[in-house]
Amino acid sequence: MLAWLRHRSPVPGSGVGAAGDGQNLVTEDVTVVEGDVATISCRVKNSDDSVIQLLNPNRQTIYFRDFRPLKDSRFQLVNFSNSELRVSLTNVSISDEGRYFCQLYTDPPQEIYTTITVLVPPRNLVIDIQKEIAVEGEEIELNCTAMASRPATTIRWFKGNKELTGKSEVEQWSDMYTVTSQLLLKVGREDDGVPVICLVDHPAVKDLQTQRYLEVMYKPQVRVSQNYPVQGLTREGEPLELTCAAFGKPQPTDMRWLRVDDEMPQHVVVSGSNLLISNLNKTDNGTYRCEASNAVGKSHADYMLFVYDTTATTEPAVHGFTQLPNSAEELDYGDLSDSRAGEEGAIRSVDHAVVGGVVAVVVFAMLCLLIILGRYFARHKGTYFTHEAKGADDAADADTAIINAEGGQNNSEEKKEYFI
Repeated sequence: MLAWLRHRSPVPGSGVGAAGDGQNLVTEDVTVVEGDVATISCRVKNSDDSVIQLLNPNRQTIYFRDFRPLKDSRFQLVNFSNSELRVSLTNVSISDEGRYFCQLYTDPPQEIYTTITVLVPPRNLVIDIQKEIAVEGEEIELNCTAMASRPATTIRWFKGNKELTGKSEVEQWSDMYTVTSQLLLKVGREDDGVPVICLVDHPAVKDLQTQRYLEVMYKPQVRVSQNYPVQGLTREGEPLELTCAAFGKPQPTDMRWLRVDDEMPQHVVVSGSNLLISNLNKTDNGTYRCEASNAVGKSHADYMLFVYDTTATTEPAVHGFTQLPNSAEELDYGDLSDSRAGEEGAIRSVDHAVVGGVVAVVVFAMLCLLIILGRYFARHKGTYFTHEAKGADDAADADTAIINAEGGQNNSEEKKEYFI
C-alpha cells in the first residue's frame, strides 16, 4: 500500500499554493496556541471520488482516506468522506509548526498546503521594583519581564487607571522572545498604596497582568484646630484651647508647641497635642506653632493669636489659623488650615477706623475753607469808581468822558477857593 502511495504521489511542489483555476482542493491556514488542538481540513469542491491524502511538513503521509500510516496518536480523524478529510492534532507544540499538504489523486494530481502557526504565551510575568519603600520626590525604577513568548509580546504600564510609557527591550532565544520593559516613576505621597500594573498584549493570551503596590514615605501634614472658643472672638479673661493633628508615613512621633519669635508664656499649659491658655490677656498675642516630625522630615502649622477687649463684639472675617509649607515641594500637598485672622483681622478693623477718621477731618477742613473763601469774595465783589470818574458814564466817547468827568477842564473852576 505504501509503495503504491509513493508511486502515485505527485511531483513535490506541483499545485502548491491557493487553489487556482480548475483546482478542486480547498483548505485554510491554522493558528493555534501551544497545547491546544489544531484542526486541518482538506475539502473537494467537485468530488469525483478521487482519493484525498494529508501529509506533514516532512511529506510523510498522516492520513490516506481514513487510514493513518503515521504512528502518532495525536492525529485523530474527525471526518472522512469523498469531499472532505478533516484531521485534528492535539497538544500542539512548536515542533508541529509548518506546512501540511492536501493531495487529491486526479489526472493530473492536485496539491495544496495549509500552514500551522503556533502561538506561545509568556511563561512568566514579573515586576521588579528597584526600591521596595520609596520617599516622596524620589524617582524609582520598575522592570516588567515577559519570558519565552512567540511572537514577542507588547508590555503596557498603568498606575491606577492612568497609562504610563515604558521602554522595552526584546531578546530572542531560538524561536522564543523575552521582553523587558523599564518604567521610571517619580513618586509622591498620593502614590502610597496605589497599584502599578504590568499588562501584556499578546494574541495567545487575554488579560494577563501582574501588579505591585507602591509604598511611599512622606513628611507630616499638620493641622491646628481651635476647640474653644468655637469660631468666636478670643477675649481677655476667657480660655483658649488648641489641638494639633499630624499625619504622615511613618506616623509622626515627635510633636511640640512653641511660640514664634518669643518665649512661651508661663501660664500656657501644653499637654501632648493640646495647648491651653485658661485666662487670656494681651501679652499672649503672637504666633503659636505646632511642629511634627518623622523619619522623612519636619512640618508645622501656625496659629496667630490676637486677644480682644472684653467689650469687642465684631467677629473677625476669619479666625487665626494659618499653615505654611516648609518648602516649595509642600505646596502640592499642603493641607492649609482655615486661614489667617486673629491679629490680622483686628489690625484690618483698626486701619479702617483710622482711615475713616482722617477722611472725616479732611472733609470738614475743606468745607470750612470753602465757607471762609466764599464770604471773603462776597464782601469784596463790585465796581469801584474814583471821584474823577463821576459823570463819565453818560459820555458818548472817551474824549467827552474826560471832559465831563469830575475834575476835568470844564469843572476846573469849581476847585478854586476864594478868600474874602
